[in-house]
Amino acid sequence: MENQKIFIRIATIEDIKYVDEIIKETESSAIARGTGIAKRSALTVMQKMRDGKAVIALTSTGNWVGFAYLEIWDDGNFVSNSGLIVAPAFRNLGVAKSIKSKVFEIARWTCPNAKIFSITSGNAIMNMNSQLGFKPVAFEAITQNEKFWDGCKSCVNYDILERNKRCNCLCTAMLFDPEFTANSVQFEKPTLRYPLSQLI
Repeated sequence: MENQKIFIRIATIEDIKYVDEIIKETESSAIARGTGIAKRSALTVMQKMRDGKAVIALTSTGNWVGFAYLEIWDDGNFVSNSGLIVAPAFRNLGVAKSIKSKVFEIARWTCPNAKIFSITSGNAIMNMNSQLGFKPVAFEAITQNEKFWDGCKSCVNYDILERNKRCNCLCTAMLFDPEFTANSVQFEKPTLRYPLSQLI
């Protein structure tokens, strides 16, 4: 892995070969952390790649490094940033932050007036969200689209969400509202590919 540059770019249909690895690492990482996670099907991840709604990180030799995607809800009023995962060998190098920033950039360009949200139980993601201008909010402040909440059904903590009538759970909801955030600049069309500054 030495002296390999990492590239962060919008995923394409050519990246479907990495789907199994992405799903496997997402699930094993959740188990290792002892946290709940909404499971993603291979078809879901593939569709995000086909639609240009995913970001992937790869080494210059084609090894998978990381992944995340976005989803548009309620006719573009909300955009979710989801599924951020980095392969263990590439953690603590700034990869997650770079992927998160790229997904945010795509969301801002695609739906500049949308409220962007993320739900997470991880401190690292909360810190990244905060740096981008996200604020903690009640669940009622994000999309109420049933399809979004259906994704939580595969989480081990779904019974807590149900018991609390979807008011709260172990995850924290965070929201970027362009109307009330100083960081609400207009983004140009995201570049397809750019290198992470670090060399591995």
